[in-house]
Amino acid sequence: MRLALVHRHCQRWGIETPEDLVSGTKDEAVAAVLALLDLLAGEGQANRFDAVVEEARRQGVTGADLRTVERIKRLALSIQARLERRQQRSAALATLVDTASDLASPHTVEDTLKIITRRARLLLGVDVSWVTLPAADDDGALRLHSLDGHVTMLNTQLRLPEGAGLAAAVLAHRAPLWTSDYLTDDSFRHAAELDQWIDAEGLHAVLAVPLSRGTAFAGSLHVADRSVRHFSADEIALANMLAEIGGVALSRAVYLDETLAEMSALRDRLSRAEADLADARGLTEAQGALLALVLDGCAPQLLVEECHIRLRAPVLLCGPHGTTIAVSGDLTGRGEEFTPAEKATGVLLDPAPVLLQDGIWSVPVLAGGHHLGALYVQAGPALTAGTAALLRYAARVVAVLLSLQEGQAPVDGRARDELLEDLLLSVSRPQDLLERRARRLGIGLDQPHVVVIARVEGGAQAHAVSRASACARRLNGLQTTHESDIVLLLPGTDPGAAARTVHDELSSLPGSPPTVSASGPVSDPGAVLHGYREASRCLDAMTALGAAGTPASAQQLGFLGLLLSDHGDADGFIQSTIGAVLDYDEQRLTELIRTLDAYFDTGGSPTYAAEQLHVHPNTVARRLERIGELIGPDWQKPERALEIQLALRMSRIRRVLRERDESAGDQDA
Repeated sequence: MRLALVHRHCQRWGIETPEDLVSGTKDEAVAAVLALLDLLAGEGQANRFDAVVEEARRQGVTGADLRTVERIKRLALSIQARLERRQQRSAALATLVDTASDLASPHTVEDTLKIITRRARLLLGVDVSWVTLPAADDDGALRLHSLDGHVTMLNTQLRLPEGAGLAAAVLAHRAPLWTSDYLTDDSFRHAAELDQWIDAEGLHAVLAVPLSRGTAFAGSLHVADRSVRHFSADEIALANMLAEIGGVALSRAVYLDETLAEMSALRDRLSRAEADLADARGLTEAQGALLALVLDGCAPQLLVEECHIRLRAPVLLCGPHGTTIAVSGDLTGRGEEFTPAEKATGVLLDPAPVLLQDGIWSVPVLAGGHHLGALYVQAGPALTAGTAALLRYAARVVAVLLSLQEGQAPVDGRARDELLEDLLLSVSRPQDLLERRARRLGIGLDQPHVVVIARVEGGAQAHAVSRASACARRLNGLQTTHESDIVLLLPGTDPGAAARTVHDELSSLPGSPPTVSASGPVSDPGAVLHGYREASRCLDAMTALGAAGTPASAQQLGFLGLLLSDHGDADGFIQSTIGAVLDYDEQRLTELIRTLDAYFDTGGSPTYAAEQLHVHPNTVARRLERIGELIGPDWQKPERALEIQLALRMSRIRRVLRERDESAGDQDA
């Protein structure tokens, strides 16, 4: 029975039955063989096999029986080792299958590298794993990625120079390489930073296998132990298989990332295209609205208000010299401020919008080479493409409108000319008829107006008439030609400012600048003729005085204005000439006016004036200095001195007459 059991165990495990054991072996040897077979069947530990042999030796098994027992022990250990390797390979293959299944799901490149390094460390039972890939700047250098199991931070942004480290050798040979002790191995070129990190981590054995992407080698997969060891062929094969699987997954992850990046770029392009399309539709709609207004013959003010709505910003339209034509929003009266800035930057003939100041953009209004003015928009520090395009188009539409207004000769223009001609006739016309004709043209003759006369020398008369007509329509006034001079009736109360406006409008024409005079204001149709006569006398006086080519009003000619005016304003002349000195004496009870009288009575001598006033000459000198501070340092020049003396005499006469009236009133009382 025992012999049959031995045969059965030996046949089960493929062991030849020793004849001496069968023929008559002791029971102790048979028991030892059975114990070894039981350990083999139960996957016992290796030291227990040695214990069975030692026990048989103590039981007296010797000679051939002992050698047979030892041989069976070696065979059992060999079988067990083979079974363990087979189990390890099965487990490794199962891990590879799990890794492949995990990597089959979509991952980013970074997540894919983390999965590869984590599975490599667990699969091979090592301490640290990482992947080395070429640097982004493509200069041959390598960089560490996705470390797993590391304990120091020295690896942050660790970079290997070209040709250094085990990774460079792997990429050069396209085959796995390993070393039992990295820092002491001189078979490859070392890198100081990598050696420092490996030393800090306490790593010794390092295995590197190429990590491929399709047919190209992307980098290398590394595993390392903190002990000196040799990597087996099975471990190298497992690492190589994992690298091949990881390479395929990495290739797909890179493709996925590139696809996602392209999709994101396409989405951005689609969003920009949709925004551009919306802007284009809005621009087309705005262009149609602006063009419809021009075709309907709208006024510039209505067009500017539409631009304000479309641009969502204040808009100002000015003439070529800064004269406000129309405004919508908080830019009133700033045209004269912007015009010098435009001229300084040289953008008057550049159709592109230019930033001037405080988020205010300017674009010139051009008709061919003719500069009609400028359009200003307070749109902020930067313009969008749609806003810039709309602003350029608005400037072109405004140019069309102004060109039509300048070049048209409709009934409206003839009616305006005829109305002003009738107002300049000496034969009286029914006032209510003139007012009704003016109201039909949108002009209120009961409101303040100024009369302006422009005299143009040379051959630019026709151009000047056209330009003056456009200016009158833009300012809602009247214009005509009377006795070879250009006459305008413009709304306003400041004749000097109106004269400057017309002068600026006509100064850009070729030839010498025009001479422009103005008078007013007038608020009655019958007073227009008197205003014209006063402006005409002022114009003749300017020509006689050598002031041709300049603008002026009767009020600006000083005492000459009193002589030329139909309604001399003596009080206004006195106040504008010496009013500051009169107010100073009244407020501080000083004697500056009396000192002025004495100074001029004595021929401009401070010493004689002091004797006449019975004060010290230094007192007179100080008073004269104060007078210069009040009315200007040029008060002693002949022209100013004459006006001051005339104002002093008129003030004295006015005071005497006032005192006489008061005395007469007291007597009557």
